Amino acid sequence: MRVIAGEKRSLKLVAPEGLDTRPTTDRIKETLFNILQSDVPGCYFLDLYAGSGQMGIEALSRGANYCVFVENAKSPIECIEKNIKTCGYEKKSQIIKMDVLSALHSLEGRYRFGVIFMDPPYAKGLEKDILKYLSDSSLCDEDTIIIVEADDHTDFSYAQDIGLSLYRVKKYKTNMHAFMRINK
Repeated sequence: MRVIAGEKRSLKLVAPEGLDTRPTTDRIKETLFNILQSDVPGCYFLDLYAGSGQMGIEALSRGANYCVFVENAKSPIECIEKNIKTCGYEKKSQIIKMDVLSALHSLEGRYRFGVIFMDPPYAKGLEKDILKYLSDSSLCDEDTIIIVEADDHTDFSYAQDIGLSLYRVKKYKTNMHAFMRINK
């Protein structure tokens, strides 16, 4: 696993051992950031269910101003800390060590994010509660891009009902990225 592009291009990153996290492949990460190429520079990036932190680090490498990583498992947090230190991004990032909904509550009034990325455990429906929260949160506005990485069978038909517009879905072999914005 490595940083694909930007100022830290080709730098190797560490990932947690075991099957509890599934790091996004370099190819899928590159596709995602090619889609976001004009939205990341200068933004505040929120990496939910951050795992190794590779998505937020990629955003920082590509010009994001700041990244908040949210993770509550010990091994992934240790990886995020190592990866941030390796990249020298200690002053451009923050790690919140708690569950995602609690972290979102703690961030209210402190940030407005340009891009929010989440990669929750697949097939548990965790993204729905997070999306519902975000749809009425001060953490984002109508310009914020919310991306959910999910298995390719995840149904987002409820998005409109909770105040979001699903404007793009990028499918891969076994998963997808769903792109949404707040309807304000």
